[in-house]
Amino acid sequence: MRKKALAAVLALTLAASILGGCGASSEETKEVAAEETVEETVETTEAEPTEAPAAEAEETAAVTKDRSGNDITLPAEVNTIISMAPSITRTLIDMGLADKIVASDTNSQASYGSELKDDVVYFDMMAPDQEQIVALNPDIVFTSGMSSKDGVDAFASVRDAGICVADIPSASSIEAIEEDLMFIGQCVGMEREMEELVNLMESNIEEIKEISATIPEDEKKTVLFELFTPSADYPTIYSAGQGTYINEMLEICGLKNVAADQDGQWPALSEEFAIASDPQVILSADMYTPDAINVILGMKGWESVQAIKDGAVYMLDADKVNQPNQHVVDVMVEIARLIYPEYFEEALKDAA
Repeated sequence: MRKKALAAVLALTLAASILGGCGASSEETKEVAAEETVEETVETTEAEPTEAPAAEAEETAAVTKDRSGNDITLPAEVNTIISMAPSITRTLIDMGLADKIVASDTNSQASYGSELKDDVVYFDMMAPDQEQIVALNPDIVFTSGMSSKDGVDAFASVRDAGICVADIPSASSIEAIEEDLMFIGQCVGMEREMEELVNLMESNIEEIKEISATIPEDEKKTVLFELFTPSADYPTIYSAGQGTYINEMLEICGLKNVAADQDGQWPALSEEFAIASDPQVILSADMYTPDAINVILGMKGWESVQAIKDGAVYMLDADKVNQPNQHVVDVMVEIARLIYPEYFEEALKDAA
């Protein structure tokens, strides 16, 4: 069961890209999942803020490339949308566009199906039915790049049919997340509303930074972030390192990530390394291990780890952590309040 669960996908970030498990071991599945938690973000030029509705429409029409740098032609109006990534689906729902979503990916269905219309069609992210997508004739299709492997464009037929396919690779920084959100706003004609959302994100992040800066260096805690809970059968711990928005989140909250100096964005850590690092806090985004917190607290050989001794082991909302959109700020607020209540308890009243 664990093998199938791990192959299931960590929405977008843990990409439902591992659906078939096809012969891969659970350990291999975990490694693929961790590596695919994020893709390099291709930086593109962000449109300048506009001053009037007419100018806004003009600016939206001027968008000619998606976040991967592909040439696109935006439709004059967006009334029907296909979203092939949970992080994008969540953003569209939050912007009040759920009724315009005519199809999505099965990972979005798992997380947000109850918030979408009953007649929404769902596609396998790793094997989208291009013929059916073309038949639905959406105004725009949002993709994450997770569907295309080995240089093969999984939406080539959709593009050839004249449908706008806007690719948004999974962001590796908070700045890239904000740029992605602005791009989505431009695509759907809600640039002004998205700008307000991004401004709120930045305001909350700035407040967290200001408070974190007041925490004495000797009070800042070390943290181990776990995508999966280690076990006797699968002892490897996949974490978030340099070049990921998750590491950036931790640092902004005043934490010292024990995996930050390890190789790769998603380092595979041994239990020996994790124990020797002696983290003061353990944060888990494990969606698959039942009662993960108590499992972590009871792991053999970890008794001397400070986080275990102090009971400083916390479960985070996996969707909010693993999906690069506006909700990463919710997680930052939660982390800050959990770890440093004496500094953050009265702060961020308008945040989550």
